Amino acid sequence: MEAESLQEIPDDSVYYADAKEEILDECETVWKQMKECQSKLKFLETETLPKSNAKFSLSIMHMKALTAEYNQWQKRSPEMISTNPDILLSLGKKELQKVKDDLESVLSAVQLKNKNLEEDLKREQQWYEEQKQLIDTLSRTQEETKNQVEQVSNKSLNTRAFHEQKKKILQLKIYKKKLLTVLEEFLEEHFPPPEKSGSAEKKNSQEEPVVQLKPLQDILEILIDKSVGTPHEPYVPIDDSFWPPYLELLLRHGIAQRHPENPDRMRLEAFHG
Repeated sequence: MEAESLQEIPDDSVYYADAKEEILDECETVWKQMKECQSKLKFLETETLPKSNAKFSLSIMHMKALTAEYNQWQKRSPEMISTNPDILLSLGKKELQKVKDDLESVLSAVQLKNKNLEEDLKREQQWYEEQKQLIDTLSRTQEETKNQVEQVSNKSLNTRAFHEQKKKILQLKIYKKKLLTVLEEFLEEHFPPPEKSGSAEKKNSQEEPVVQLKPLQDILEILIDKSVGTPHEPYVPIDDSFWPPYLELLLRHGIAQRHPENPDRMRLEAFHG
């Protein structure tokens, strides 16, 4: 370990005491020099400022003082605390010991953090392996269950779908029958079958058999069946059995429309389009 490799730096208390005493003596000497400088400054004559422009003169004097202080600091070189080798050795040992202690603290913190991270990593890896095994097991179970369901329930599902479709068709047929019944009652009440005139019967009987005219209900059923049965070809031919007033009624009210190229054909209007 790096902490063990750092050797203990011995603390020389004798050197440290001597260094402290010597530094105190130097500080006392410097303090005496400062007091002497202050005493000399008291006896210096104060320069009298002119009354006309005292503020400007004071600024000039302040600038000169700052310039002189700046020049002194430029000329001055850094001074060592002491030239005594014993003092420097003692201070160096103390500084190295402080650096050593700081490094040991950092090393301990890093090692503890690494240990915690390793434990977290092991737990995450274990959890990952467990989840992976669980997913594999569930996937196999799902696949097996799916195959079993497809094999066992395929026939029952088809039968159920067939019965549901058959039930829907039956419901649609019943609904269609009800609609046709209501339509038939409405048409019988408001649009009775066309009547043949006597003169027309006599004339037709001499020339050709009489054509029986279709009721409006039959015409609508023909148009509906054609539109539902063959939606790609919904047009039906118009023959003599289609009573012209009924045709005009369907066309005028937008229930049916003629073929754009053949007026003898018509279709039910595409209301669902």
